[in-house]
Amino acid sequence: MEATIVPDNVKHYPVLLKEIISVITPQHGGTFIDCTFGQGGYTQEILRYKNTKVIGLDRDISSAIVGEKILNKFPNRFKFKNLKYSNLNNLKLRNENIKGIIFDLGYSYTQIKDLNKGLSFDSLGELKMTMGLNNFSAKEAVNHLKDKELEKILKYFGDENDAKIISRNIVKERLLKKLDTQDLVKIIERSKRKKNYKIHNATKTFQALRIFVNQEISELIYGLINSVKILKKNGVLAVVTFHSLEDKIVKYFFKTLSEHKSISRYEPKLEQKKILFKMPLKKPITPSEKELKENPPSRSAKLRYLIKQEDVFEINTDILEKFNHLLEIENLGSKL
Repeated sequence: MEATIVPDNVKHYPVLLKEIISVITPQHGGTFIDCTFGQGGYTQEILRYKNTKVIGLDRDISSAIVGEKILNKFPNRFKFKNLKYSNLNNLKLRNENIKGIIFDLGYSYTQIKDLNKGLSFDSLGELKMTMGLNNFSAKEAVNHLKDKELEKILKYFGDENDAKIISRNIVKERLLKKLDTQDLVKIIERSKRKKNYKIHNATKTFQALRIFVNQEISELIYGLINSVKILKKNGVLAVVTFHSLEDKIVKYFFKTLSEHKSISRYEPKLEQKKILFKMPLKKPITPSEKELKENPPSRSAKLRYLIKQEDVFEINTDILEKFNHLLEIENLGSKL
C-alpha cells in the first residue's frame, strides 16, 4: 500500500483533505474518528469547527507525540489512542455521536523515512517493516517461511510477476546468513527477469511484505465492518486507498452494503427491508491537478465514501468469505 510521501523540504501532506472535509461535513458538529491519525492532518482540520470532537487512532506509538500537542490545544475535544483500527469497536462510544470515520491507508512520509521501521528499500540494516502492535517482523517472515509461502505473499499482496524466483532465491541466500534489508534488495535485483525503469525493482516485494507483516488485509476488513456498526444515522465512512488490492476490498464492501437490503432491528414487527447505506458516487474521488502538482505521490489516491441511512448496529456482509483466500495467506504469520 503506497505511501503518502512529500519531498524532504515539505511538511506531511494530508491527501484529499478538502474533499474529505466536504464529504464528512464537520461544520454540523459531532464526533469523528480518525482511524489513521499519523501526523494529524485530518484531525486538525476537523477541530477547526467548534462543535466537533475527534478520536485519533494509530498503531504507531510515535504518532502520540503529535497527538499530545493537539490534546494540549483541545483538551476537551480530542483523544489519542495507540490502537489498531480493527479494534475501534473496543472504544467506549456510548455517549458519542459518531458522524464520521476516516481511513487514509497510505504510509506517511515520516514513517517511510524512519530507518528504524525498515519500510523502505533504501533503509539500511534490520528488516522490520513493523508499524506498531505487531506480532512478527519482515525479518522473521523472510528468514523462516517456506519458498511457496513467500511466493503466495509476493504474488497476491504485491502482484509480483517474479514471485517464484525471488522466493526461491531468498530461501537459498538465507542458508548462508540472516537477511537484512539490503540483502533482500540485492536478491530481488538479481531475480528480476525484466528490469523496471519506472519504479524500483524491489517496490512490489516490499509492498507485499509490508501488507503481510502489518496484517493489512484483516485490519482493513475488520476496520470497515466495525466502522459501519458504530456510525450514527447520516454518519459517513470515508476511505482513501492507494493500491488496487485495498481499493478492491473497499469498493466491494461499499457496493454490497449500498445495494443489498437489510432488516433494521428497530423495525422487527414490520420486517421492512431497507437499503441501510447509501453510496452517493459509484466512481472514486481523485486528487485535483493542483494537488497532483503539489504532491505527485497522491496520484494513486482514491476516495470512496458511504452514508449510513438508519441507526442499525448489526450488518450482513460476505466480505470475509469474499476475501478469505487473502486472509488465509495472512494467517501464515501465525507460524512465526
